Amino acid sequence: MAKLTKEELQTLNDLNQEFTKMKVQIGELEVQKSTMLQNVSVLRARFAQEEEKLIKKYGEDSVINLQTGDVSKNKKT
Repeated sequence: MAKLTKEELQTLNDLNQEFTKMKVQIGELEVQKSTMLQNVSVLRARFAQEEEKLIKKYGEDSVINLQTGDVSKNKKT
């Protein structure tokens, strides 16, 4: 029966360990991605709520400058 050399076996084990570490890191990134996507959904919902409040207060045809806070009416062409 043939047998791997110590160096060959060590190389395979090292590569296998590196592969396993990479799979774990990918899993961790997927968890982070999922969390971030949930956070984006929450932010979108909060933005929509604030947008509704502002539409009621300033009108549906209002345009808000996010740098200055100026509210103007949308000029229809």
